[in-house]
Amino acid sequence: MITDWKALIGNMNGGVRGLREAAPAVMKSFSDMARAAHGGAALDGKTKELVALAIGVATRCQPCIAYHAEGAAKAGASREEIAETLAMSVYMGAGPSVMYAAHALEAFDQLGKG
Repeated sequence: MITDWKALIGNMNGGVRGLREAAPAVMKSFSDMARAAHGGAALDGKTKELVALAIGVATRCQPCIAYHAEGAAKAGASREEIAETLAMSVYMGAGPSVMYAAHALEAFDQLGKG
């Protein structure tokens, strides 16, 4: 397992910063899309982070898991909400999602401690 999810985020922030410098128009568009996806009022921010975490698990994206486990923690998600979200992700993503769900729970436990 990953032993330091905060370090993973820190490393990715540097990589994304470099990509932002190399492809500014694309990355600005991506940032605009992210802001739009987080907008709206039908779903609250915590629910959106839980959905994003589930998708991160199903698509096997460790940095996505890190960012959205942290986002869910900051939005007030409980460990029980994380567990139910991960259960749905496992249901939709089968065996490989089990492995990434274990990563996601570990990330939430580390990142939720502030």
